[in-house]
Amino acid sequence: MGIMITDTTLRDAHQSLIATRMRTKDMLAIAEKLDKVGFFSLEVWGGATFDTCIRFLNEDPWERLRTLREKVSNTRLQMLLRGQNLVGYRHYADDVVREFIRLAVKNGVDVFRIFDALNDVRNMELAIKTAREHKAHVQGAICYTTGSVHTVERFAQMAEQLEQLGCDSICVKDMAGLISPAVTTELVTAIKERVSIPVDLHSHCSSGMAPVSYYAAAVAGADILDTAFSAFSGGTSQPPTESVVATLMNTPYDTGLDLELLHEIGEYFTDLRKKYQGLFATETTCPSVDVLLHQIPGGMLSNLVSQLREQNALDRLNDVLEEVPRVRADLGYPPLVTPTSQVVGIQAVLNVLAGERYKQVTQETKNYLLGYYGRPSGEVNEEVRESIMGDERPIGVRPADLIEPELDKLREEANKLGIIHKEEDVITYALYPQVATKFLRGEASEEAIRSSVEAAVADLPAKDLPMEFNVNVSGELFNVKIASAEGKPAEEMPTEVKRPTKLRKLPEGAVVAPMQGMMLAIKVKVGDRVNKGDVVATIEAMKMENEVRSPSSGVVKEILVCEGAMVKPRDIILLVEGSDG
Repeated sequence: MGIMITDTTLRDAHQSLIATRMRTKDMLAIAEKLDKVGFFSLEVWGGATFDTCIRFLNEDPWERLRTLREKVSNTRLQMLLRGQNLVGYRHYADDVVREFIRLAVKNGVDVFRIFDALNDVRNMELAIKTAREHKAHVQGAICYTTGSVHTVERFAQMAEQLEQLGCDSICVKDMAGLISPAVTTELVTAIKERVSIPVDLHSHCSSGMAPVSYYAAAVAGADILDTAFSAFSGGTSQPPTESVVATLMNTPYDTGLDLELLHEIGEYFTDLRKKYQGLFATETTCPSVDVLLHQIPGGMLSNLVSQLREQNALDRLNDVLEEVPRVRADLGYPPLVTPTSQVVGIQAVLNVLAGERYKQVTQETKNYLLGYYGRPSGEVNEEVRESIMGDERPIGVRPADLIEPELDKLREEANKLGIIHKEEDVITYALYPQVATKFLRGEASEEAIRSSVEAAVADLPAKDLPMEFNVNVSGELFNVKIASAEGKPAEEMPTEVKRPTKLRKLPEGAVVAPMQGMMLAIKVKVGDRVNKGDVVATIEAMKMENEVRSPSSGVVKEILVCEGAMVKPRDIILLVEGSDG
């Protein structure tokens, strides 16, 4: 039997290359032809889909899934599920996990690729069980990475454990393109000796080795390979679908897929790439063996580049890439995949930008050290742990065991906010409370409006660009004016968001933003008394919620920024009067 292909163009490919910015309408236009190919599955959902849809694209991810299901009737639709994290960045209560999977199946998911960022099977068990109860195909995923604690034997044992839990297939998930042809042969052979279910190899071209490793996997007995159409392949994405199919033709591993049809579909994506050309970056489109040192997966690298650019610190990228493996070693060599890639990534950025390692520590790093993400793969650097956590010790149970049922509470909160229009909206709110509230109220974010404008003018020649036009964002009309390169007078700038204050010399009692990001919440109001170390606000940066603590005790005198505003490092958020230092 030949190799089967899972095509990732509609999910992981554009997540890895253009930070998940492909729009639903561009997927629907080619969906019926994709359905004719004969793929094992189309990966269309999961990962950063939810986050990007509601934050940047002003699209409903559930609607994306439903409309794709209407177009694709013969091919399995697949999603990537982060175990107990679902498609979010924390562990959710068991009742939320069950409801998410029920609704995902209802809306069209056939295959659940389930993984845990730490390869802690405890965090995968409920999702596997629930997906099986709903008659879905369950693909248990092993996060492949390198390091002394990550051995072929250990991975093979995990594959055996996943089969015993009832998985229908196994995926070796090589997020950063680290797996060499030699290791591929050894690992696929070891897994096939232990399990009787199909084995899938998922890799990225980050190091340039993936196409050769794919052939090695086929020879070693792999059953499925993950690819992406050529226009959205290579670099930090998957190997090209057309090339892999052509490589395997007239061999015992022949996929049997029609190369002419693949070429026709490939031409569509080649034209589509022109629309998104401005989002492609050299750092994500060119293979580099540097990934073998920093081990950063495609989606993480594209987001790191984006975040550093927003912080006006892209020149520090190499410093961050050097810091990432040091942080990873301190944390016990976790695989770099969401959400641990964000934990490591943002901590590395803070270490570099602050000029001192662990001077600023995110709450997520603390939660990781306390065991709230699961059991680390290796030993944590005890000196670092003590400097951050002191005498606090990590938990010894499955993290979700400590989370009370929360679905009813979340449904009640969402109903009070008046944002529930269909049952799926409760889960959207559960995953991203702040962002989902604005989205479900129809309040398009600045990022969504800007993204819509970019999409509206992407195909227009420069000479045809209007100086003023209207953009319809999900039924809401926005008037957009094109400014000159020199910018426009301050009085013409929008004033709907109260901007933070930045002074050369900070006044006493100033609470400042430690990083660039969006103000998710202000936890205090004017007149409140706070103590030194109290959490007074949260900032979202690099997909993580980061607590801002008061450096002194006193009374809140003034709040200088509102929720939803973008802040930069050292912007003043609020002032605390009568501080005791």
